[in-house]
Formats: sequence, structure tokens, C-alpha cells
Amino acid sequence: MTSLALSALGAAAQSAKEADGGFRYTDERFADIQMLRYRVEGFDELTLRQKTFIYYLQEAALHGRDILFDQNGRYGLRLRRLFETIYTDWKGDRTSREFAALTVYLKRLWFSSGIHHHYGSEKFVPEFTPAFLRRCAAEVPAEKLPLQPGETVEALCDALEPVIFDPTVMPMRVNQKDGEDLVLTSASHYYGDGVTQAEAEAFYAAKKDPNDPCPVAHGLNSRLVRNERGALEERVWKIDGLYGPAIARIVEFLEKARPYADRPEQQQVIDRLVDFYRTGSLRTFDEYSILWLRDTESLVDFVCGFTETYGDPLGLKASWESIVNFKDLKATERTKRLSENAQWFEDNSPVDGRFKKKECKGISAKVITAAILAGDLYPSTAIGINLPNSDWVRREHGSKSVTIGNLTDAYNKAAHGNGFDEEFVADEATRRLISRYGDLCDDLHTDLHECLGHGSGRMAPGADADSLKAYGSTIEEARADLFGLYYLADKKLVELGLTPDAEAYKAQYYTYMMNGLMTQLVRIRPGAEIEEAHMRNRALIARWVYERGRDAGIVSLVRREGKTYVEIADYEALRRLFGELLAEVQRIKSEGDFEGARLLVETYGVKVDPALHDEVLRRYERLDLSPYKGFINPRYTATFDEEGRVTGVTIDYTEKYDEQMLRYSRDYNTLPDVND
Repeated sequence: MTSLALSALGAAAQSAKEADGGFRYTDERFADIQMLRYRVEGFDELTLRQKTFIYYLQEAALHGRDILFDQNGRYGLRLRRLFETIYTDWKGDRTSREFAALTVYLKRLWFSSGIHHHYGSEKFVPEFTPAFLRRCAAEVPAEKLPLQPGETVEALCDALEPVIFDPTVMPMRVNQKDGEDLVLTSASHYYGDGVTQAEAEAFYAAKKDPNDPCPVAHGLNSRLVRNERGALEERVWKIDGLYGPAIARIVEFLEKARPYADRPEQQQVIDRLVDFYRTGSLRTFDEYSILWLRDTESLVDFVCGFTETYGDPLGLKASWESIVNFKDLKATERTKRLSENAQWFEDNSPVDGRFKKKECKGISAKVITAAILAGDLYPSTAIGINLPNSDWVRREHGSKSVTIGNLTDAYNKAAHGNGFDEEFVADEATRRLISRYGDLCDDLHTDLHECLGHGSGRMAPGADADSLKAYGSTIEEARADLFGLYYLADKKLVELGLTPDAEAYKAQYYTYMMNGLMTQLVRIRPGAEIEEAHMRNRALIARWVYERGRDAGIVSLVRREGKTYVEIADYEALRRLFGELLAEVQRIKSEGDFEGARLLVETYGVKVDPALHDEVLRRYERLDLSPYKGFINPRYTATFDEEGRVTGVTIDYTEKYDEQMLRYSRDYNTLPDVND
């Protein structure tokens, strides 16, 4: 499971102080997005072997890019190639308002790997006309357009125009609205035309063996379609199956990377991952996952594959993602102290003893430096990762957690001095508290969330890990967040030297409640509900706690000079409420209580107070900030000798956003326009 950047929730934005030794963390802005850069500190100190390993792994990562564009919508690749051709080849008035609007649309399409918002899932509203698009398409070289055999430019526009302009066509990439057919109403390309939610759920329910102690994640790496006989079948993503050309290139570079792996155990990880890509076997995937989580000694590490299921409305099918990284040895001492004490945290958790692990196995954690981001981790990314997601693997073998240190550093440096806290934090004393402890507690909450939260608890005997269906992701993220919140205030962290004193946790408690109750609403368009799983999780926690703590005077919303603020009067009591909710969320997860999950999420995690929303949007607009952040990758260049061996790898941070995206489309172009 991944954890989206909490520092971005505070709307980290451009600061006059973002320069760091000549390095600028902030870059261009468009729509509701601020582009950032991250430094890969320590890369120059790596050995040539390690640099070569990273170079080939990042090539494997970037060759999977087209997969996500197709997963996010069946027209994603055609649309990207259409707009890129116009952007690079149209000779008309490039200073016009409509061309500027088309440029923003393309940049958003790149950012989201499709035409739906990367976070809210709603379809972009173009600010150029269908007539302008048709004119541009007619005036660029036809051979560069994504035309199918025998298709004319006019027919291409006829096919794509409703997808772009009609608000009723594919309006949501992931629809989570209770009571609707979530498969039919979601634009993501994980299911074939006409496949219904009921059919998909029945198909995968029939595959499960209730007596299998090691169940595979059925559906994780396939598209469910209706064949010519009308029966449902899976099109598996593997080297000789769907997405085969992209997977073949990924495998090619994984095999080039293999000789440079840190340890023989890591070579075995690559071998088993390649086997999975060749066969599509989910048993092999579990074997790979176990080998991967056991490798805790290698300095350089990576994730490369079909991983997280947030993009599937049923939470079954995984988007493709990759991150290449190396360990931050100094910072890892922090997470090591947590993982070494995992059993203490499990034993002292406020949840029912029936749902606690009797033995915490294989839990490891580290702080890493990201070297490249790809797929569903690029440009918008997580700041923490805990894998694998299989419940039985976690139970029997453990999990591996990472906090991505250089990304949190970039977010924090971009945020300081942006005026956000002055606008939304209730008083100067609380602002000083956040200034002193905020960055530290953000990192610690991420550590606790990933290392211990996702790795905690166990399923009740006979319970199905998939029974929460569309609510599963929200409940799981709430469980991990609550675990982190509860323990952030524990004196154990002071004893371990992770927090400096018993006051530090209050900074996180305040910002979390402020965010869940108020400030994350800057990411919601007027009149909309909360759709994204992490946002639902934070709203659920903050509103549940607020409802129970308001009358007792623990936490309140107060009005001063026409503005709403969060006030916390009793932080210790707030912690007890977090503990109560953690116990309930763990029960829901452990028992597979679908109705309990639905009631909790729908009651507290979905609806938006329109008056408060309007106020927050107006206050935020005056700050001139961007609510969403994403990263431009560094560029790696290798030099080779006459025998093709790498003699050096350099890193460059100067590539512009559009330059990077166009280069990726040129150099990592792996899939055809249509992948049905």
C-alpha cells in the first residue's frame, strides 16, 4: 500500500526560499498543479556497479510507461499521441488562447496518464473547441497521427471528440458512488465493454478456494473481457499476452541490470520477477514478493510491476508502477528502531486481541532516496510504500516498508514560507508548534503508517480479505493512518529517541485534523463529493473523531472574523478517540464486515459541507497556491566502451517538463494505439 504525501495536503507551494545550493525545488505551474524537482543526494558517491544497476533499472521502469496510459482509459494512448503531434507539429497561431488551452490539456493528460484527474478521477473540461481541435488535426502530418488502418483524420476526430468533450461519456476514471454499477460507470480499462460489477464479482468469487491458506490475488494482472461466445475470460498482462511489447522491453532491461545487483539474493528477485512477466502466474508473483521482502541488505532496490489496486473500482486489478532507489543509511536508523520494536507496538495496540498478530514476522523498514519514478508513481507519487499487499504473505513472511526521504524533503522545502499556516492554523502558538515539529512528525507518521500500520493486525479465521470490495482501500489506509496517529503520541517514541519530547505529536494531530476537516477540500471541485481513497480515509477519521469529541470539548470548529479554524483543547483525549476508531476499523478489516465499512465510509468519508467548502476555497485562492504537486525526474546518461560496457553514468536536473514527456513518448514508445 502506498501513502500519498501528507505535506502536499498542506498545499506545499512555491517559496522564495526554495533554492538549495543553486537547486530549485519548484518548477512550472499549470491548472491546479505545481511541478517540483527532487535531488538524488548520494548518487555521485555510489560505485560504478551501483550506478550501472540503477541505470538499467530506470530504463526498465520507463519502458512501462505506456501500460498505465492504457490502463487508465482505452483511448489514453491515442489521445496522448494526437495532442503531442499537434503540440509539436502544428504551424498555426501558437500564441492563441485556444492553443494555450490545448497545451494545458496536454500537460494535464501527461500528468494523469490519461484524461481524468489523477486524484479526483473526474474528466478534464477542455477550454478549446471541437472545431479548433479538428482544424489542428487536419493541419499536421497525417502519418504522425494515431490513425487506425484505413481511418481518416475526420474519422479519428469523430471517434475521439465525444471522449474529450461530452461530459456524459466516461465522466469518471474510478467511480465509487454507492449504489451504482462501479465497473460500468468507471472509465479505467480493467474490464471489457459491457462487463458489469455483478459479473466481475461473481467471476472472481468463483475462482477462490476457501480452504487455500495461501490465496493468490485473482485478477491482479489481467483485463476481464467477454469473448466471442459471450463468456467472461481474462486477458493476462504478460510477455506473450496483453501489453506484451512493453513487458518484453521491461524484461530486457531487468536482465541487463541483473549482473550488477548488489547481492545474489537480489539476482534471484529479478529472476523470479522475470518469470512472472513471462508466465503471468500469480503464484510466481507471490514467490517473487517473498524473495523481494526478504532482501533487506541490498543498498539499491526497486519496485517494478503491477502493484496497487486504487485504479480499479473493485480493488482487484493493479496499475503498473516502478521506483528505483537506494538506502539512506543514516535516516534508516530511525525506521530500524520501529521495525525492531514491531512486536511491542502490536502487543500494545488498542485493538481487540483476537485481531493482533501473535508473532510479527519479517517486518523491515528503511528510508530511501528515490532515483527514478515511473508508471503510477510518476509524476504524482507516494512518500511511503509498504509491500507486498497479500494478506497471507504479510502474515507468514512479513512486509517491507520505505519512507522516501528525498521526496518528503522536496515537499517540505517547497512548502516553507508559503503563507498556508498563517491562513488556516488557529493561533501563533500552534503555528510555532508546527514549525518546530511538523516536518519531523510528518516523517514519523509516514514511518508508522507504512512500517507498522499496514503490517499490523490479522484477519479472523475464514474472513475474506477482498470482502470490503470498493471500501477496502479506504479502510486499509484509515487503519494505517490511525495506527500512526495513536502511537505518535506514545512515550515509547520518546524512549526510542524518535520524538524529542512529549509535546511533538501535537503538531501532527493538529495538522491532521485541520486537513481532514477542512483544508483537503481545496482538492475538491464545488458541488463534488470525496472520491479518492486517501482523502476519504482522512475525512473519515477527522469527522468521526470530531463528532465524538465536539460535545466533550476535545476538538471544535470555531469562527473568528468570518473564518473557520480547528481548535484542540485536549490532545490526550483526542488520542483516545483515535484508539477507539482504530479498534473499530481493525475489527471491520479483520472480520471482512462490508456493511460496517460501507456505513463508516459513506457516513464520514464522502459528503462535503458546501458552506465550509466554499469558505476554504475562497481563502485558499487568495494564497495563489497549487493544491497538487508532482515531480520532474532527473535524467540519467550512460557512456559505454567499445564492448558495450557502461563506463559512467551522469545525472542531470535541467530537463523541462514538456521536454521530458516528449522524450519519454519518443524513447519509451512500446505499445500500439489500441490495446483491446
